[in-house]
Amino acid sequence: MRIGVLGTGGMADALATHWVRAGHEVTVGGRDMHRAERLAKRLGGGTKPAGLRAAAEFGQVILAALPFGAGVSVVTELREVLDGKVLIDCSNPVGPGFRLLTRNGPPAAQQLAEAAPGAHVIKAFNLCHEDVWRMSPPVFDGRPLAVLVCGDDETALALVHRLVRHAGCEPVAGGGLERAGLLEATAALFIGLWVGEGADAQAIAPPLAYAAGPRRK
Repeated sequence: MRIGVLGTGGMADALATHWVRAGHEVTVGGRDMHRAERLAKRLGGGTKPAGLRAAAEFGQVILAALPFGAGVSVVTELREVLDGKVLIDCSNPVGPGFRLLTRNGPPAAQQLAEAAPGAHVIKAFNLCHEDVWRMSPPVFDGRPLAVLVCGDDETALALVHRLVRHAGCEPVAGGGLERAGLLEATAALFIGLWVGEGADAQAIAPPLAYAAGPRRK
């Protein structure tokens, strides 16, 4: 699969590392060519550096590893290049005080979909810190990390599920793109609990067998 990465930061590095190892062709795109070249060299496996437009033109699947606030402007510039392509949004619109920045508007993923209406936008990979994605693979107590994936196009979802598995994780269907806001709100809540309170957010959810209440004999 040809993957174009928009961005040269930590998430771009962490996720693309898995995909290069899995044998995918990757082009890293950035506004700063020096940073793109440095990341491409670190990723190895024939990864190529490029500008943002060239990376978007190259990929069948595009990872938008961009901060919230920058994503819409970049995607708007590339909207015609993104027609028909899968666009993965891994951003978290979280501000000071772990506040959800999209509280009074559409979620970040929906904003990208509006900026590039011809693209198949998928929300995924937003619930973990980049260092979790650097794990090879992300497995905890013998269980691979589950990755929630939201989107509307079945072909696009299948491609992203494949990339989730190639990162050593298990994809979980999270519903249509209209549910992306729930993923972003969950990230804001969990980051606040983990970082702000030092709480074990995983302990909030009961084991699956008890999710609908205890079993009655």
